[in-house]
Amino acid sequence: MVISLHPSIEQLLGRLNGYGIKAIIVGGYVRDSLLCLPSTDIDIELYGVPSIDHLERILGEFGKVNLVGKSFGVLKLSYAGYNLDFSPPRIESKQGFGHKGFEIHWQNDLDFTTAARRRDFTINAIGYDPLTRSFLDPYEGIKDLEAKRLCYVNKATFGDDPLRVLRAVQFAARYDLSCDKNLLLLCREMIANGALEELPKERIFEEIKKLLLLAPKPSLGFELLKEMGGLAFFKELIDLEKTPQDNFSHPEGNVWIHTLMALDTMAKQKTGDKKQDLILLFAILLHDVGKPHTTIICAGVLNAPKHAEAGVTIAKKFLERITNEKELIDRILPLVGYHGAIRKLFKTNASDSAVRHLSTHVHLDDLIRVAQADFYGRDFVGERPNCFDAGEWLFNCANTLGVLHAPPSPLLLGRDLIALGCSPSRAFKMVLDTAYTAQLDGIFNTHEEAMKWLNMYLKSIPNTTP
Repeated sequence: MVISLHPSIEQLLGRLNGYGIKAIIVGGYVRDSLLCLPSTDIDIELYGVPSIDHLERILGEFGKVNLVGKSFGVLKLSYAGYNLDFSPPRIESKQGFGHKGFEIHWQNDLDFTTAARRRDFTINAIGYDPLTRSFLDPYEGIKDLEAKRLCYVNKATFGDDPLRVLRAVQFAARYDLSCDKNLLLLCREMIANGALEELPKERIFEEIKKLLLLAPKPSLGFELLKEMGGLAFFKELIDLEKTPQDNFSHPEGNVWIHTLMALDTMAKQKTGDKKQDLILLFAILLHDVGKPHTTIICAGVLNAPKHAEAGVTIAKKFLERITNEKELIDRILPLVGYHGAIRKLFKTNASDSAVRHLSTHVHLDDLIRVAQADFYGRDFVGERPNCFDAGEWLFNCANTLGVLHAPPSPLLLGRDLIALGCSPSRAFKMVLDTAYTAQLDGIFNTHEEAMKWLNMYLKSIPNTTP
């Protein structure tokens, strides 16, 4: 097999070769090319570089060079629609605690086999020589890729970086790979020795984010994480497997099974907006975390009353432990808290007023997507329904009312009070809040109707009559 490169990239690599610098493409671009997957990120290892400054001058002919990685030997260049990372071969030695505790040594005369020894997995240790159009595969990564097997390159160096445990989880799920037994045992040992506790929350979040957004079936990653003993760190998830569910509504089994089925269902329904998809996937991952704390047996039937409300507090703790992105958390938690509201409203044929009020608490379009994944993420007694009736009902209702993507804008504002002769005061907020509730209740629907309502309301309040 030959890797096809953009002509502009070949021209750049040819220029480097003219300066006596040999370029080897490494890492993810080689792996993804072998899997026939598109990629615009190319890591290039350079042999024969006299100095980083010399390399920077050469690359400067092709565009602005990013010096962010210069201190550890990596130069970045955006060129011909690709993100290129250039670095000399190097070795890394563990000197400190955590993911960043490495000392890096550039060794320009290093051979590829030795340079690739620092990499995590054999499938990421494959090189490609664009001049000879040949692969460099000292650790048999191509064979592992063909066998759909995830293996470490070197046991000693793999264990130096705790982040590699989570990388194993997301790679296995993204590429549907089985985890080699030796890798599994090593990851178990690393987790038992506190590897995940060494990692900053930002790095944990990035790997979970990749698992959720890039894996066709994120459940594979979470099952592997469980097998490694990693749920002890993600403790809000650990009791889901121990929590049974009613056999009629959830014939698939416990809450863990349902959660993973719902997660895979959501992964198939991604919108293409990464931020929105991440919110939806986290919401469905956490939608039933309240069930272990609320499940009871009543008249011989399993039930988990108010598990959604209980789940909000638990989900908040989970999210705050892995991210500081407050806006993201604020979007996820209402979806957890209201994920069962749609079917309740549908069963009672709820009023327009109830739908408007719900829209002020949660983004309805997102809520419908979460509820649909929850509904279909299970086994069914009898035939699988062709449609999610409750979701379709709410979609049509919310769309008609104009609240599918946001709550109604207030028809009355402070300037309307001032126009009626009221002086600004602390009472303004109370009046406007009451007015907005009346609007949600459908008491008025236009600004003209709202002003008539406001006149009557102000007359009923002492000391506010205009």
